[in-house]
Parts: sequence; structure tokens; C-alpha cells
Amino acid sequence: MSSYTLSRGIKQRHKPGENPWSVSRMVALLVLAVLAVSWLVPFVWAVVTSLKSEADAGASSISLSPPDGFSFEAYRKVLSAGDIPAWAWNSLITSVAITLITVATSALAGYAFSRMNFRGRRWLYAAIIAAIIIPPQLLIVPLFRQMLAFNLVDTYWGIILPQAFAPAMVLILKRFFDQIPVELEDAARVDGANRLRVFWSIVLPLSRPILAAVAIFVFIGAWNNFLWPFIVTTDADLMTLPVGLQTVKSAYGLQYAQNMASAILAALPLVIVFLFFQRQIIKGIATTGFGGQ
Repeated sequence: MSSYTLSRGIKQRHKPGENPWSVSRMVALLVLAVLAVSWLVPFVWAVVTSLKSEADAGASSISLSPPDGFSFEAYRKVLSAGDIPAWAWNSLITSVAITLITVATSALAGYAFSRMNFRGRRWLYAAIIAAIIIPPQLLIVPLFRQMLAFNLVDTYWGIILPQAFAPAMVLILKRFFDQIPVELEDAARVDGANRLRVFWSIVLPLSRPILAAVAIFVFIGAWNNFLWPFIVTTDADLMTLPVGLQTVKSAYGLQYAQNMASAILAALPLVIVFLFFQRQIIKGIATTGFGGQ
């Protein structure tokens, strides 16, 4: 985020007659700048290391400008050692499918919890909260046994289905739906709309910012997920990008430049997603309350 965007946001959010550059706001801006730099330094270091030769990357001296100059040799070796386009395509297919299913099911469930009173609602709501608390690693064995029973190991659906339901997103969407005035839905029902029509025509259009934010969060999580695709796939043609890049290893010890090049290639699509949808992400964080009230 640029300093112009930060200063513009501060000017827009201050109350009439209030100094937009008060001491508290300057301190907050300084803290945000420090946090931004602390995040940016490792990323810049990874990019620079990936552009070094292995000799320069493994040297004990710290330098952002290698003596032998920058080189794309690490990227060439990584790209030639594996089928990265196919792995990226697999990641795209599975991540998009996971995102679509998760957003659809979470929106329906969140709306049901927000607007409907049905038998067992409290117990089911408690189960969703409990599912957030349970570490996902505990579910690896039973999920894998289920995939074996359904013959879904080494398939796209074996990667997608266990990741396609997010209890945390149900709670986020429920909280947002609670803030939508019920009077809007009542007016639509007076005109003869059923509950599904109200949900589709009234609730969803008003929920576009939070739905976009949830979709982006789910997509990023699905793209970065390594453990489950690593367990459920053994076929190299079905590997996702994080899993496939782990197979690109040299037999001559740790290759720092190649490791960093692999990390940059895996993170590059997410950086592009953030650059295009950063406004929706920030708006979604503000809407869900992650950023505070």
C-alpha cells in the first residue's frame, strides 16, 4: 500500500474538525509502515537470492548485489526440472473448484443460521464452532480412508472435496447476514418471493464485498495448501504446484537459489491476485471485523 493511499484513507476517515495528522494517527501510520517493511524485507531477500548463482547464494557474506551479477539460472533449472505449467494448471483447477463450492455452501449455511430457526440449530452451530477448533491434521487419516473407500485417491475430486467446506467462512458470512435489515426481505416476501428468491435477489447482491473477500481468502488457502494434496496424490500429472515444486530437488545438497526460485514461482500467482483484488480484500477485512471496529 502506497503512502498516498494511506494518507488518503486517513483524510477520508477523520471526523469533521479533527486533525487528520494528529499524534495518534502519525504513530499508527509509523507502526503500519514498520510492519509493511518487516514483511517486505524477506520477500525482497527471497527475490534477490533467487537471482543469484548457487555460489553467491550459499556465501556467508550478506549482499543484495552479487559480485557475479544477477542470473536467471535458478529459474531455468527449476522450470526445466519439472512440469510446472501442468502443476500450475492443477492448482488453478482445484483452487477454483474449492473456492466455488466453499462460497456456495458457506453462503447457504450462513444464511440459514442467520435467518432460520430449525430443529437442532444450536447443536449444529456448536458443531461448526468445534470444527474450527479441531486441528485439521487430526482429520488426515479418516479423510484419507474415506477417499480410499470412494476411489478418489489420485483424482481431482480427492483433492477438492476435503477442502471444499470451511466452517470459519460460515461464521463470517452469518455475521454479515445478521447485519442486513430483515425489512428488505419482508418486503420481498410481501411481493410473493420465496426464501430462495429472496436469498438470490436480495441478500447475495448486498453481500458482494464479503463474498469476494471470502472467495479470495479461500482461493489463497487452497493454492497454498501442501499437506493434503501431498498425501492424496502420487501421480505426478495430478500434483499441485506446491507439491510438484517439492519434487524439484537437487542431489547435490541444499540449493538456496533454486529453493527461493521455487518459492517465488509458487507465490507469484497469489501476488497477482492480491494486486488485482486488494481493494476487495481490505474491504472484506473491514466488513468482517478482522480489522477492528
